[in-house]
Amino acid sequence: MNIHEALQNVSYKKQEYFKWKHDIRFNQNLPQKTEKEFLKMLQLKSLNTFHRWERTQEYKNLLLLLLESKVANDFDDIYRIVTEKAKDGDEKSIRLFLSMQKDIQSNAKLAAKTFEKVEDEQEDDDLVLD
Repeated sequence: MNIHEALQNVSYKKQEYFKWKHDIRFNQNLPQKTEKEFLKMLQLKSLNTFHRWERTQEYKNLLLLLLESKVANDFDDIYRIVTEKAKDGDEKSIRLFLSMQKDIQSNAKLAAKTFEKVEDEQEDDDLVLD
């Protein structure tokens, strides 16, 4: 489950707050709303209810999913840097590259299995064609 799927399980206002606070808007070309604009959009007077919500396990779980996706993006950046240094012959980078390769291969196998399950579910849709 990714952060966007998880956010669909909370109320609209909580979704909007989480996306606003962590700047995970769909359209990154638009400027981020100020606190005043955000409150006006949701027709609220303060962020107090959201500050209380931040102390709940639900919020913490959403935050962990968000951080997981950020780590994946950072891993991509690090992989590119390590690859370039390994190509230049940096011994530490070569060892790190080989270690990362093993991790990537094992994680890719797990990821592939999740997509296989999705394909199996889509094939068996119980539709009857005449």
